[in-house]
Amino acid sequence: MITIQNITKIYGTKKVLDIPKLEIPKGESFGLVGNNGAGKTTLFSLLLDLIEANSGQILIHGENVARSEAWKSRVSAFIDESFLIGYLTPEEYFYFLGELRGQKKVEVDEFLKQFTDFFNGEILNAKKYIRDLSKGNQKKVGIIGALIGTPEIIILDEPFANLDPTTQIKLKKLIREWSKTEQVTFLISSHDLAHTTEVSNRIVVLNHGEVVKDITTNPETLRELETFFASSVQ
Repeated sequence: MITIQNITKIYGTKKVLDIPKLEIPKGESFGLVGNNGAGKTTLFSLLLDLIEANSGQILIHGENVARSEAWKSRVSAFIDESFLIGYLTPEEYFYFLGELRGQKKVEVDEFLKQFTDFFNGEILNAKKYIRDLSKGNQKKVGIIGALIGTPEIIILDEPFANLDPTTQIKLKKLIREWSKTEQVTFLISSHDLAHTTEVSNRIVVLNHGEVVKDITTNPETLRELETFFASSVQ
């Protein structure tokens, strides 16, 4: 489904990403981990055609993301607060996304009912603009917004950050349940090794822009990752 070929990104004289080949098949729950500056957000930004690669290409269903628009209906993402529209209420934002993805208001309302527990009574009907919500509640809005329209590929950058422990548990359950359908491909970047390992069936480690580990998740994966990062030299 996603094919990365000879992709590089250079800022000035520094090469921040260099991946000769990486494939992510349909239905995979893909975890991307690495220290600050490893290239995680850069890779996601290239996948979403938010920045331009210096060389190589990224294909989604055979479509070059830098040259085609056809892939965009298949992909949804929440990278950071810049994806939100602060002067809208959460409801207005969800309806806006729904309209972009061919959903009527009544369909969006019905879709949102399943997330009542996740919202914990703090999002819908709160009569607040998104900009006035806490960082954690803004994150909730962004994550659920990315699910509207049932995209085939969902990209989430640091989804567990700023969430309280109860909401982190709910989010992990949500990701696992959606992943079980095998119709949704999740790409999740996080500094939290434990959470990422729990929801991913594959973990890729980036270090200085290069893939240094590609692991099929097993009971020893978390320990392997902790050992790697404990001994890694920056």
